[in-house]
Amino acid sequence: MKRRGYQYDASTFPTFLGPLARAYYFITSKMSKEERQKRKALFGRFKDGFQPLKPYQWRLGNERLTEIPVTTMPIFKVPIHFSYLLFISGFSPSLALLYFRIALWLCKMTGTQPSMLLHPLDFLGCEDVPELAFFPAMNQPSYKKLRTLKRSLQLLSRHFTIRTVGQHARLVSDALPTLTPQDRTPAEVR
Repeated sequence: MKRRGYQYDASTFPTFLGPLARAYYFITSKMSKEERQKRKALFGRFKDGFQPLKPYQWRLGNERLTEIPVTTMPIFKVPIHFSYLLFISGFSPSLALLYFRIALWLCKMTGTQPSMLLHPLDFLGCEDVPELAFFPAMNQPSYKKLRTLKRSLQLLSRHFTIRTVGQHARLVSDALPTLTPQDRTPAEVR
């Protein structure tokens, strides 16, 4: 991977809920059969939930590549990134923040440094792009989403130092356990 210039990968998503998220997306988006076929691997597979939560390195021949998994809630392996928090906040902002507090507490207890995703739709509301109303949390106005994001980032910054994924990878890369492609299926080795 170094031959391509990659310093790290951050695409593994260790959760068991990928197939459920994909089913929800397919049901709410009303895609054609062809479009669904193109996205059949979206959100991953059930067995992705068995992947590690903490950073590690892939050994690929003579090369190593640092993997920074998208953090899911330790022990339960349910998603905690901001799109999920925003979805929950559509029902109850207090519940979303409680969920995130529990997730951060579990991260601290297990020594898991969170790697959180921010998607462009996390910043857009129903008034910005009505055509994307089928996406989770896109039924909320942007001011509500931004308020939840602000509170979530404040919670995160109280307990952890916020860095880019590249900075995080550089900080941890020297002391990581190493996996070989045989430790995971080929689809998991990107």
